[in-house]
Amino acid sequence: MHIVKYDRLWETMRKKKVTQYRLIKYYNVSAGQIGRLKKNMYVSTHTIEMLCTILGCSVEEVMEVIREPQDGRKQGDSDTMPKPQDLPET
Repeated sequence: MHIVKYDRLWETMRKKKVTQYRLIKYYNVSAGQIGRLKKNMYVSTHTIEMLCTILGCSVEEVMEVIREPQDGRKQGDSDTMPKPQDLPET
């Protein structure tokens, strides 16, 4: 399972001096979308692309995907990903 976090968005907005008000008022980003981003909830790839365009930045400067550890393993353990030989053939 993965967790998506938008903490990087708020930092990028601060650096670029773009406020939530400006996104809503001048770029027609809905207040609902801002709320979803604040709660790290799902937003469409269209919204992510729009934010990147407005801010002139990359996706990595807007969001971060974190893999949740499974079975008590620490994040980054090499055995949390399937090995190529364990993947089904196509």
